[in-house]
Amino acid sequence: MASAFRTLGLFVALTALFMAVGWAVGGYFAGAPVLGSLVFLVLAGAINFASYWWSDRIVLWSTRAKVVQPHEAPRLHRIVSQLALRANLPTPRIAIIPTDQPNAFATGRNPDNAVVAATEGIMRILDDDELAGVMAHELAHVKNRDILVMSAAATVAGAITFAARMFFWGTFFGGGNNRDGGSILGMIALAILAPIAAILVQLAISRSREYMADAVGARIHGNPLALARALRTLERGAQRIPMDTGSPSQAHMYIVNPFRGGFVAGLFSTHPPTEERVRRLERMTL
Repeated sequence: MASAFRTLGLFVALTALFMAVGWAVGGYFAGAPVLGSLVFLVLAGAINFASYWWSDRIVLWSTRAKVVQPHEAPRLHRIVSQLALRANLPTPRIAIIPTDQPNAFATGRNPDNAVVAATEGIMRILDDDELAGVMAHELAHVKNRDILVMSAAATVAGAITFAARMFFWGTFFGGGNNRDGGSILGMIALAILAPIAAILVQLAISRSREYMADAVGARIHGNPLALARALRTLERGAQRIPMDTGSPSQAHMYIVNPFRGGFVAGLFSTHPPTEERVRRLERMTL
């Protein structure tokens, strides 16, 4: 419940930021702040609606994941089918990602169109109990409709970025009704800082949903410690073995961040610290 309220609060912050930028864009260039907000929202919404509707196909293609039948991956099918029954979910399609890095993700616009994917690496290094903990986490994303939540967050953040970019270039080339130098500098600062703030809030939503999926997945599986052990193993594997498929823009889908970097990358991380996730799981009581 607390995580849900935090997510709601972050959405309110994103919406408020979007309204501020849209209001400034519409008012500065057209004298119609409300119209400016609505135009940018509709454009960003249309783009993100298309990516959400076909998200499973796009993700499977870009990660080279292959949907497999029960005879091709009997162990994974058995584990996922049992967990889906416990979670009162339709059994999703199951895919294998051809990479040695141990990781997993879920995609699809709703439970009836979901796909859970595991890498070849994760299949080799986790035992059945740990693998079940990971798959339960992914089914929790499906159950919580996190793909829908993150698509909505991306819509608002994308609208802010698009509006701010147009605002910046229009102001830079002398557009707009306000010619005061100080105001122009303030508008340029807003155009630069607003997208950064939007990304940070979007990433905060992603991290909040990871905590929630850990908790719900642990309840589906029935053993929080299995997921805790798996997370530690996956974190070490992700640091040691590079991800050779997909792109950093898809990092939020995976159970642990597959793409590594320095301090700046950590600031813009889509995942909370693994040790904090493990600590919360070890303190859970079912």
